[in-house]
Amino acid sequence: MSSKNNPSDLTPAQIADLQQQATAVAHNAYAPYSNFRVGAAILLSNGAIVTGCNVENASYRLTTCAEQSAIAAAVAQHGPAIRIRAIAIANLNNTASQPCGACRQTIHEFSTPDTIIFFPSENGTTAQATTADLLPAAFLLSK
Repeated sequence: MSSKNNPSDLTPAQIADLQQQATAVAHNAYAPYSNFRVGAAILLSNGAIVTGCNVENASYRLTTCAEQSAIAAAVAQHGPAIRIRAIAIANLNNTASQPCGACRQTIHEFSTPDTIIFFPSENGTTAQATTADLLPAAFLLSK
């Protein structure tokens, strides 16, 4: 695998850019019910960055998370063969915010086990984990 596609080769500037874009797009979140505004920025293996934010619904079950919003936008813009190199998640509530279970499964669908996810931690810093760390027993269909 070339270093361009290796998530562990991200530079501090690339990580900072992803985090900044995730924070910026969080301002566009539609969160009138929870006021929990989340943004996600994903770096694709082709070098493109795509963002998304959460979009709530009065029926909470129909809410779309920021990570899923960004992935849907990436598929719409770049096609179904996208591969995620890294994701940054931010929220404007200054609270811990790991991807939910549904987002972990969606991330898994378009990533590798070593894709890196950056997210706000409990102590106010940025934590990171791989897809394999966050979802060690991902659902897989037999082919």
